[in-house]
Amino acid sequence: MTKKLLAHRSLSTRRSFTRSLVGEGGVIISYQLLAILVLSTISYLPSARAQATASEHTAARKSAVAAATHGAAGKPRMTEPLEKPAMPPASIYRLESSPRMISRFGLFTSFQVNVDAGGNNILGDAANEPSISVDPTDGNKIAVGWRQFDSVQSDFRQSGYGYTTDGGTTWTFPGVLQDNVFRSDPVTNSDDTGNFFYLSLLVNTFCGDIWRSANGGQTWTEQSPDGAAHSGDKEWFTIDRTPTSMGHGFQYQFWTEFAACDFGGFNRSTDGGITWQTPVSIPNSPQWGTLDVALNGDLFIGAGDSGSGFWCVRSSNAKDPNVTPSFDQVTTVNLGGSLLFGAAINPGGLAGQIFLAVDRSGTATNNNIYMMATVQQFSASNGSDVMFSRSTDGGLTFSAPQRITVDPVNQNKWHWFGTLAVAPNGRIDSVWHDTRNAPNNTDSQLFYSWSTDGGVTWAPNVAVSSSFNPHEGWPVQQKIGDYITIVSDNTGGDVAYSATFNFNPNTGQHEQDVYYVRVFPSGGPTPTPTPTVTPTATPTPTATPTVTPTMTPTPTPRPTPTPRTLPTPRGRPTPPPRPSSLGSVTLPAN
Repeated sequence: MTKKLLAHRSLSTRRSFTRSLVGEGGVIISYQLLAILVLSTISYLPSARAQATASEHTAARKSAVAAATHGAAGKPRMTEPLEKPAMPPASIYRLESSPRMISRFGLFTSFQVNVDAGGNNILGDAANEPSISVDPTDGNKIAVGWRQFDSVQSDFRQSGYGYTTDGGTTWTFPGVLQDNVFRSDPVTNSDDTGNFFYLSLLVNTFCGDIWRSANGGQTWTEQSPDGAAHSGDKEWFTIDRTPTSMGHGFQYQFWTEFAACDFGGFNRSTDGGITWQTPVSIPNSPQWGTLDVALNGDLFIGAGDSGSGFWCVRSSNAKDPNVTPSFDQVTTVNLGGSLLFGAAINPGGLAGQIFLAVDRSGTATNNNIYMMATVQQFSASNGSDVMFSRSTDGGLTFSAPQRITVDPVNQNKWHWFGTLAVAPNGRIDSVWHDTRNAPNNTDSQLFYSWSTDGGVTWAPNVAVSSSFNPHEGWPVQQKIGDYITIVSDNTGGDVAYSATFNFNPNTGQHEQDVYYVRVFPSGGPTPTPTPTVTPTATPTPTATPTVTPTMTPTPTPRPTPTPRTLPTPRGRPTPPPRPSSLGSVTLPAN
């Protein structure tokens, strides 16, 4: 903070000095200023050449796919603008605060994650696109990574992170991975021994790197030099957590190939992210998806062509460290519609991406493969639905698409940012944003459903948050990210999502913040405070959620950011004994 204020004052001093050297009509009256300008121009030229070169590479990548403008079938492919640097870092940060938000809705409580050192909300910033990880040996240790905008007046974003040691009741936000480094597309994960990993994209180069935390997300150390994981836009990674697998501990990563750091669309690390092998291409160059590993070490990638083409791609030898990974099975999956970019609900981003999860429960559903995406159905011209498909034969075939959102079909409603996870006991959890209860078809709530029979049937949809307006609190980028995430255990799921519950009186708008909520099947259906335009599939009334009056007048009643007595951390399933550390690592203070 001190450095930033000094820099700000230094800038003001330079501006004052410049004004003193300018005569009437703006004529420079000092040769000293001329010298400064010449030196500045000289120092700028290498940067300008580098930016020009980067632009040429980006143009080449775009032209490589210019002919592929439509998906496998149906609607045209969506082309999302690539992440790119623009505005400089914000110079003023964390000067004002308000009480952190704890938003209660029925049996569910959402806790704000991006808080200052005093546990308060930070006025004027924005946080979105959260990725959550949970320590499998101690469910009370959770870490979240997100895109951190220090000011909503800038599009400059960094890799923010927060952690909790009490199951999500209180959070600490130490800062970002690297100060004043433009980063995006955060993805976190954990191995089976409780180490956390953070994949982050350097926007200037489209190259990524992996960071590791051995203390529950409190501090992070870079595993390799900046950008050494290769990577590319919309990257994602997973870890083989099965001790008996040949690839135990391997990390697998894929990304959008035409927007790669260098080339290819997939690579792996066999040493915990310290080194990454030379990238290779994936059949069909899929994008905007995720990947997971079966108990036998087989790797599955669920992704698409950014339109209505979806694939499940298998590698059965990526687990073998002695061979170059190849892909031996590509299955077309029907998810009943097309992905959306630039939709009204999230104009500057996706309405959701593609998620794949593998069942490793050892039960009757073991090795099932599940895919989910937010799509606009082929019969629709507006709105979106969360669609699901499953494979019970190792990805060879998939079921017909199934709509998880059970309210009556209404093209004016948006069910978006759909995601899923599989618990160790085989239960599937899914969460998404939903406008079914909003007369304006914009205000959204987080909804939840689950399946205990491998996705054949799903529980009635449950609203688990109060409503919020996703069109408020935008930084200089018209979206609230591109995804939310969930990690499941045997009794429920840990969710990280973005919402706009906090009100900023300085801007007259609500702010984008990251929230944590615990969802669980025993919660049962709960109603929403907003009248439903179209009847929902679960009309049984339950207790109305309590909403505290806001301290600042707002157009719509919302939960108030008031300090509350914190509840006792919830009980968790007793974890197995935690293995000893894999090695001694000295982590820098961030």
